[in-house]
Amino acid sequence: MSTTTVETPAAATAPGAPGTRRRPARRRGENTPMGSLVSHGVLIAASLIALFPIAWLVFLSLGPDKDDYLHPAGIWRKMTFANYAFVLQHTEFFDWLKSSLIVSLGTTVIGVLIAATTGYAVSRMRFPGYRKFMWVLLVTQMFPVAVLMVPMYQILSDLRLVDSYLGLVLVYCTTAVPYCAWLLKGYFDTIPFEIDEAGRVDGLSPFGTFARLILPLARPGLAVAAFYSFLTAFGEVAFASTFMLSDTKYTFAVGLQTFVSEHDAQRNLMAATAVLIAIPVSAFFYLVQKNLVTGLTAGGTKG
Repeated sequence: MSTTTVETPAAATAPGAPGTRRRPARRRGENTPMGSLVSHGVLIAASLIALFPIAWLVFLSLGPDKDDYLHPAGIWRKMTFANYAFVLQHTEFFDWLKSSLIVSLGTTVIGVLIAATTGYAVSRMRFPGYRKFMWVLLVTQMFPVAVLMVPMYQILSDLRLVDSYLGLVLVYCTTAVPYCAWLLKGYFDTIPFEIDEAGRVDGLSPFGTFARLILPLARPGLAVAAFYSFLTAFGEVAFASTFMLSDTKYTFAVGLQTFVSEHDAQRNLMAATAVLIAIPVSAFFYLVQKNLVTGLTAGGTKG
């Protein structure tokens, strides 16, 4: 007597059975084709939104007439670089450039130096009131510019620093130092304290340890602080237009206002100047961009 076995469909399609093809397992964190397409589409759209104002500004700067922004379609037929030539040859552009670089670089050097020493002292030393000191720095950022304008002008007037680069640099440091001190304090917290102890064993003073051991390790954080200080000074308008009285000492942000008056607005020249202004900022960003991402993220890993 013989028996017959019937193979069930489940057995025929069991994993590992002959003739079956196993789908490749998707790795953890790997996007599906549809998810990858959506994410790339969102990134492309965000990039276009971010780049559109810049591209539009460059496009308007090529129009020869001051009213071309009202009819941008006509710019295609008469594009020219005459606006750039006029700005470079017949305005105080290079005086504005000199003033902006002096003020911005001065704010960067002085502000980062003060912020670095402040952040390191609060990170490593436990003096009375060190926590309250950092909160005081934070509170100073809550006052609007309009409230600070009059007392700062009075202080600079008493020190005879009105219409001087040093006076404007010190004013900008009051804005840059508190934020940069908080930023660098968080970054110094991520550097092991054993490095300080090793420096003291080798006979270094606290300042020598800070200058020779800690600062080289804190280069990404310093790059972020320097970039923030530079941009703060380079693009500020209210303080610069109030404390700088000479035409030759105007910064770029104030110089742009000369193209707009009560009865006239030379927007084509303003657009060309704005494009030229972006060149120094882009160059500074290129110098520090290698350390920006590391500096922005490292300070948040340890409180």
